[in-house]
Amino acid sequence: MVDVGILGATGAVGQRLIQLLEPHPEFDIATLTASPASAGKTYKEAAKWRADTPMPDSVTDIEVTATDPDAIGDDVTLLFSSLPSGVGAEVEPDLAEAGYVVSSNSSNARMADDVPLIIPEVNADHLGLIDVQRDDRGWDGALLKNPNCSTITMVPTLAALDQYGLESVRVSTLQAVSGAGYSGVTSMEIIDNAIPHIGGEEQKMESESRKLLGEFNGAEVVRHSMDVAASCNRIPTIDGHLENVWADTSDDVTPDEVSAAMSAYPSATLPSSPERLIHTFEEPDRPQPRLDRNRGDGMAVSAGGFRRTEGGVRYNCLAHNTIRGAAGASVLNGELLLEEGYL
Repeated sequence: MVDVGILGATGAVGQRLIQLLEPHPEFDIATLTASPASAGKTYKEAAKWRADTPMPDSVTDIEVTATDPDAIGDDVTLLFSSLPSGVGAEVEPDLAEAGYVVSSNSSNARMADDVPLIIPEVNADHLGLIDVQRDDRGWDGALLKNPNCSTITMVPTLAALDQYGLESVRVSTLQAVSGAGYSGVTSMEIIDNAIPHIGGEEQKMESESRKLLGEFNGAEVVRHSMDVAASCNRIPTIDGHLENVWADTSDDVTPDEVSAAMSAYPSATLPSSPERLIHTFEEPDRPQPRLDRNRGDGMAVSAGGFRRTEGGVRYNCLAHNTIRGAAGASVLNGELLLEEGYL
């Protein structure tokens, strides 16, 4: 078993990480960190538990520490970060320099040239950037990222289409309120409403997608040449980001070919991998958040509504934003790190 820690353990994604890691076959929770106001308290005292299963007994009496290299035990090898991006930008490099490997959900440094941005089923070879990172920065540890929750919903479907020559992508998202955190959107804002703006989200989808589908040449990731434009919207669902995608390809492709390519796209063989990465529907009204977000224990992507367009195809895709799109993605990256010998 590998001893791991959770940074920002009292927040929404931190609680999801505890849910996923507590029964994990390879990782054992040894350290929980949070803000200075929580440091020194037991986790039960520090956390307002809001997850949909009871707080595991194994973490209730763990003493929460500060998010600082000096406060984390030497027995911990891997840290899962759910820190706010501003805090992550300050402390994650210090932790990597101190020798810890950090698998981070935070948005800071995702587009840094020497920081791998990873979806294991899509671009596991980009993990080689860790060697570049260590050489350039002199770190004994490492920092890698999983992408934004809306990006990670769409990119596996695009990876399945890349064989047909992806040229441009247009996407409009319908994103659940949990993506904003517990205090991110008030009830008076979102009930009987939709908000057609999520700060920074569109730029993340546009830039992260091109990095994820880029080619690692041993020294850097050459970004994919496709053009990506996004419009991001918040709607009053709890979990599950639904996205409408228009993809233009250089090859002529039919909706049936697209559906088959996505259905056949391989999953990984990691402990948290879904048996089938992309579940496809023939029904025109699927996927739907309430019906399909928990497929593959929340780690699968669903797609449907395939229709031909003048330049390619349009379709809908969906994933659970706090599992596949956040905590589960970080855990999957941790499993990849272990499998590839970086721990």
